[in-house]
Amino acid sequence: MQLRSTLFALGIMCMLLGLAMVPSALLDILAGDGRWPIFVSSAFAVTSLGAALYALTRDERPPRTGQREAFLLTVLVWVVLPALAAVPFMSWGMSFTDAMFESISGLTTTGATVLTGLDDLPRGLLLWRAILQWFGGIGIIVTAIAILPQLRVGGMQLFEIESSDQSGKFLPRVTEIAAQTGLVYLLLTGLCAFLYYQTGMRDVFSAITHAMTTMAAGGYSIHDDSLGHYQDTAAPWVAIAFMTIAGLPFSLLALAFFHNRWRGFVSNPQPRLYIALILILSASVFAWLTFGAELDGDDHPGLRPVRDTVFSVISVMTGTGYATAGYDGWGTPALVIFLFTMFLGGCAGSAACGIKMFRLELSAKAVIAHASRMVQPHRLIPVRYEGKVVDEDTLQSVMVFVFLYVATFIIAAMLLSLLGLDPLTAISGAATSVSNVGPGLGEVIGPDGTFQTLPDAAKWVCATAMLLGRLEFVAVFVVLSRRFWAG
Repeated sequence: MQLRSTLFALGIMCMLLGLAMVPSALLDILAGDGRWPIFVSSAFAVTSLGAALYALTRDERPPRTGQREAFLLTVLVWVVLPALAAVPFMSWGMSFTDAMFESISGLTTTGATVLTGLDDLPRGLLLWRAILQWFGGIGIIVTAIAILPQLRVGGMQLFEIESSDQSGKFLPRVTEIAAQTGLVYLLLTGLCAFLYYQTGMRDVFSAITHAMTTMAAGGYSIHDDSLGHYQDTAAPWVAIAFMTIAGLPFSLLALAFFHNRWRGFVSNPQPRLYIALILILSASVFAWLTFGAELDGDDHPGLRPVRDTVFSVISVMTGTGYATAGYDGWGTPALVIFLFTMFLGGCAGSAACGIKMFRLELSAKAVIAHASRMVQPHRLIPVRYEGKVVDEDTLQSVMVFVFLYVATFIIAAMLLSLLGLDPLTAISGAATSVSNVGPGLGEVIGPDGTFQTLPDAAKWVCATAMLLGRLEFVAVFVVLSRRFWAG
């Protein structure tokens, strides 16, 4: 294994993370906040570490990164960077556990938080939370488009880009794809911020930070009541539009932006299933609220039932985690729907979380094909996706992913229950962590609560589930296997 290339790339990522702390330092200096040295010293320490790694592993020859190195780099990035991103939180006064929880939740764009009193926190710290999620969002997109297909993780090989050059192609491809998707990501973030500002967020800082966490499908807000703070404006409608976009494949968005190929959104099965599920789930929740729920006036969505229903469904499904209403108080049927929605996620190659649309479709088709073969054993029934026959290796990858996903959820829920959490908090906490959603359900970690009161051990269980969910499970277990290090 060529560790030099892995550490070289990790050094670059550390330097970028350190430089990302500079805007928070500048904002605190301009605001006259005396805690600006926190970000200055943190930026210097992290950037210096990255520069040292870069200098020690730099070589005149281009770094060669194969599949094994890519596996290791993918895991190291999502483990090392959260630890470094926690430095400003610890310097600000948070415990090691809370700082790690907040940084892991930020970089994985989960959006679960242990902080309260957000409206009174320094703007530099609030900006750092937004930067973490925005930085994590583009990292997730590039990982899903450029890295996971080559590693054949969870069936992502379906989206592997054809190339005649099979040697040393990993880093050049990441650079090329990151440039295109990064520009689309930046443009959409700017447009979202502009529309937020025009529709109710009359503070430029609020518009920018919320735009960053919306496009990352992250959900960190600068207000304790999340986007409910802008309940009487049109800002939630803007959030609905851009949360939906964040769950779409960014490869298709890049093709549409740069090559005017908009047909992909019609011909590709992922966006179709994604939009269909949003409509079906929203209609189901709305029907329950309209005809079946017995709620007090304060708990019911009131005069904005359609907006709050669609907003809540999209927020949970994409893993954004914003809230405009306490949807955990809409009755048991709504709770069941939202718990189910947590697992779905968006499209492959998006900033969203969850199982993803293509895996849901392939799993359903595989079950149907298997049932048909049980009735007619001698009949060949291939599973097709986008008109092409899916090979057994891809189907196996999908099934392994789904198994690990469910197993991780069950183990996390059991551990949280053993740590003293009530059933709803334990189950929804495990689901929201492994699916990178953010808020759970119930009084403790619901839309109106935080993870602050959870025991430290429970926070580590949730944080581990967040990392496993973002790393698509398989990559972690591959790196932890004996064979990975032996051969």
